[in-house]
Amino acid sequence: MTHPVIEIKIKDLGVMTAELFPEYAPATVKNFLSLIDGEFFDGLIFHRVIKGFMIQGGGYRPDFSETDAEPIRGEFAMNGYPQNTLKHKRGVLSMARTSDPDSASSQFFIMHRDAPHLDAQYAAFGILTDGFDVLDAIASAKTGRYGYFSDVPREPVIIESIRRKN
Repeated sequence: MTHPVIEIKIKDLGVMTAELFPEYAPATVKNFLSLIDGEFFDGLIFHRVIKGFMIQGGGYRPDFSETDAEPIRGEFAMNGYPQNTLKHKRGVLSMARTSDPDSASSQFFIMHRDAPHLDAQYAAFGILTDGFDVLDAIASAKTGRYGYFSDVPREPVIIESIRRKN
């Protein structure tokens, strides 16, 4: 099986490349690729950055207006998907969600460091293959509070684009 490969271009920082794994989370990968094909992520930000844990984006514009995408079923073991055994280690892409296990939509996170406590509770669906320097640069951004948000980069970390490579 040829896995989809994507490039995440971050303004002023560079490019991260990731391989997606539909065998672990088929609906998640299909949804993510559909959003990519619609250029949904262009101009959005990483709005939550916690060095040593993860960076999260895909839900807000630089002015913190929220974007909207349809929620999908959470494909992880605690939600009835035992085939998703992808571990939350450095570089893994996973879907953010609320306490509702079926609330993932467009927000995703990339692990800065291993976080085994997330395994089986969030839909991991890919892993970085290149651009770890960009991941580290984002994770090192100075952060603060913005409204009810915490861990927000003081200077916006903007996703210029996410595109398929294959």
